[in-house]
Amino acid sequence: MGAGIWKSLWQGILGGGTATTRSIVEGESGSGGACGAGGTGAASAESRVAWKRLLPPDSFRVLFDEGTEPPHSHPLNREKGDGTFVCAACHQPLFDSRQKYDSGTGWPSFHGALPDALGFKRDYLLVVPRTEYHCVACGGHQGHVFTDGPPPSGKRYCNNGLALKFIPRGEALPSRRDAGAH
Repeated sequence: MGAGIWKSLWQGILGGGTATTRSIVEGESGSGGACGAGGTGAASAESRVAWKRLLPPDSFRVLFDEGTEPPHSHPLNREKGDGTFVCAACHQPLFDSRQKYDSGTGWPSFHGALPDALGFKRDYLLVVPRTEYHCVACGGHQGHVFTDGPPPSGKRYCNNGLALKFIPRGEALPSRRDAGAH
């Protein structure tokens, strides 16, 4: 590999490789990058402490340590109901159930997101660049978006079930919450 490739990889590993989704996945709805926590999805130290008090340990690890649950391990992967998927931390609506499909990956998958619900950044944790997405309101890590999804978008939002809650249509959506308000 040339020196330019190595420089790009190291910039990504060290945090210098963030980008908006429009430059990564053309035509995506959403904010195009500005996460609720400084545009990168990273929560402040104070909000991390507050979220840690509010969330179960597994959900906190996925949402704020950018962890991943094992495939086929969460019931929301099999959820077929009509409703809205909200962020498990702040309750920001992220996906409509009509956007969900079975990708066969073992994680809840969607072909689109609700408008202005997600922020995006480059992820180089596996050396190969990926597009990571976060809740735009709290910065909580949700998953990664790929370009191997079904029509109409061709996108696959591969989400962690631990990062979501499902609210059946007809039930009131939960009030938004802020880590600092509790």
